[in-house]
Amino acid sequence: MASNDYRGYAQDPSEMEHGQARLHPIQSARATCRPLVLGTLVVMGVLQVASSVAILLHLTGYLHEVDFSSDYSVTEMPDEGVQVGPIRADALKDPRKKERQRCSKHQREAVPAAHLPILVPINYVKKGEIQATMILWKEAQGHLHKIRYHDGRILIQEVGLYVVYVKTCFRYYEELTKPEFLQDGNTQLIQYVYHEKHTQSTIKPMVIMKSGSTKRWKNGVYNMYCEQQSGIFTLKEGDGLFVNVSNSWLLDPDPEGSYFGAFKISN
Repeated sequence: MASNDYRGYAQDPSEMEHGQARLHPIQSARATCRPLVLGTLVVMGVLQVASSVAILLHLTGYLHEVDFSSDYSVTEMPDEGVQVGPIRADALKDPRKKERQRCSKHQREAVPAAHLPILVPINYVKKGEIQATMILWKEAQGHLHKIRYHDGRILIQEVGLYVVYVKTCFRYYEELTKPEFLQDGNTQLIQYVYHEKHTQSTIKPMVIMKSGSTKRWKNGVYNMYCEQQSGIFTLKEGDGLFVNVSNSWLLDPDPEGSYFGAFKISN
């Protein structure tokens, strides 16, 4: 009975036509979605490959960040006068600063300066004479730039503010010096720095620095004493500077211990 019903249903043309009609919309929807899904997968695959290639190129150094220090042209809008486009990093710097640095460097290289060691051998006053004597300096072993030297004097060539410095050392060797020359061991050692101004008619030396001490030499084979001074002075072209010391026969002949110099610091 059941088999007869099934057979009749299967052989009924109207039923089969009706069943086929119900299946047509499902097959049509599947046929429409399949290309869309395939297209989406293809696009995703292409994007994935492109992303992987870009990362690989970046890691291997083929892709670089944009260098803003390269030359770019700046376009000026004719209507509003506004600059557009990338701006170079050095364009933001003040051009006057670079010019000041260049001028400052040039001034440092051309600053007037002098440094002179003591002249050896020393042939000054005799032993026992305490009068002040001008020290002579060795030009050949010194440094002179825009400053001249003559007969113990540093001669200024440019007006300005100068630092002037001097150091002198004295030595006493017991085996070479008789006690009577040292007045029972007491010796006055004084250092003078003179500024020689040139006027229309005369040259007027003036003491601008003075220092000294009365030394009592200890009983021993060797004694040493050094005196040094420095100061800042306004000097004019043609002015001279020189150094006088007492008991110059006791001066240390080593150029590292006794020297005289000046250098310009401003106008």
